[in-house]
Amino acid sequence: MSEGIKFHLDENVSNAIADGLRRRGIDVTTTAEVNLISASDEEQIQFALTEKRVIFTQDDDFLKLHKSGVSHYGVTYCRQRSRSIGEIINILVLIWEWVEPEDIKGKIEFI
Repeated sequence: MSEGIKFHLDENVSNAIADGLRRRGIDVTTTAEVNLISASDEEQIQFALTEKRVIFTQDDDFLKLHKSGVSHYGVTYCRQRSRSIGEIINILVLIWEWVEPEDIKGKIEFI
């Protein structure tokens, strides 16, 4: 088994999700922490690809980029206001526990 998925949260995601994942020992970066506030979605994807991180987003634009063929390390997507912060954290933890990084690379996981 590999070391597990590392996540990158885009700027529209609550910091409470990053905090919840970190309390569970999961490696997470946020857009603010890596100085990507106001960066384009393409720059976010490039950062995550370089760092081998799966992006968690609630931004539909990432779905469009995936559909257009942009390379990425993986995207987990949740429609805004469809789940609570606690539900999102629990689902991301399950993904971290059960999905190998190489199995999500270049794919979208809807939650």
